[in-house]
Amino acid sequence: MRKAFGYFFVVLSFLPWAAIAALPFFEISIGMAAGITTALIVGGEVSFFLGLALLGKEAWGRIKAAFNKTNG
Repeated sequence: MRKAFGYFFVVLSFLPWAAIAALPFFEISIGMAAGITTALIVGGEVSFFLGLALLGKEAWGRIKAAFNKTNG
């Protein structure tokens, strides 16, 4: 069950980025958009690291390995 919640939070962490991309299409002030963007970024990062903590050290190793393959 712990891993299921971990995967859920990792997937959930990508949704704020889609919401950020949609913000220009709403009629809100620039200040409001900046505040919402900040909140979404923080929420996404918290969700990602919470999911990562639930998944454990081996998941972090897999994520690092995936990025090292693409960079090197």
